[in-house]
Amino acid sequence: MNDGFDFEFDLDELAPADDASAEAVERFWSGDLRALSRHHITPDGSHGFVVAHDQSVTWGALGEPEIMAIAVARDLSRFTFTLETSYHATVPFAQAWLVERGCPPEKIAKLYDDLVKPADDLTVQVERKIRESGTRYEVLDTYTSDFDPSETWTLTRDSRSVEAPIRIFHEEWESGADRYTMCEGAFADVDSARSWLDDRDGPLPEPPGYRYADGAVLRARAALSRSVGPPAMPKAGLDAPRTPPAEPGRRLIQGRLM
Repeated sequence: MNDGFDFEFDLDELAPADDASAEAVERFWSGDLRALSRHHITPDGSHGFVVAHDQSVTWGALGEPEIMAIAVARDLSRFTFTLETSYHATVPFAQAWLVERGCPPEKIAKLYDDLVKPADDLTVQVERKIRESGTRYEVLDTYTSDFDPSETWTLTRDSRSVEAPIRIFHEEWESGADRYTMCEGAFADVDSARSWLDDRDGPLPEPPGYRYADGAVLRARAALSRSVGPPAMPKAGLDAPRTPPAEPGRRLIQGRLM
């Protein structure tokens, strides 16, 4: 890896095992990636897992996912490694991808302390559901906005749901506060989900048979916690012009400028 990364896989003496691994290494530019969470399987560190923020995406196409999941397997008997990467709109989907590749969910769940925190218990539950979902959700589309409104959404198809199988996972970062919320909404089809994303004419419709424990209580608690917290700055509408970041090189990482 390049010296600019704040994590290291110890690949200097190893060769890529295939063309895909070689190409993945070439995509890493010094200083572009910042680790948000990582785990190495001991005792020999043969497998490594990282959730990282790709700061280079801010200068690319509008709306592209910025969270990269990285899985490395080192074969010390052959002096080779395999490297897989995948982009996601939110950290929990990146974590789920790594869990499917052998990372213990509890090891990759903890993010570094300097990052913003979930605003309420409901967000924690939704994130855990995604992280431990396996291949349950087929991702159909994503969008990331670093400016007002500071949000991401992931449009998915839930393979376990017959009624309202289209799900939107909506993450919003609160202006002026070091916290964010995540909600799940359910729709009968993709068109109705996209209509909600375009119009925002009401709250996200709850999934049938709402399974989050004490959902109404958690939502009320979340609203209360936000009402007594630091005042939020007014948000621009969806059609308002977006202004570029004030300082080049600074990024919103789950709501916090880094």
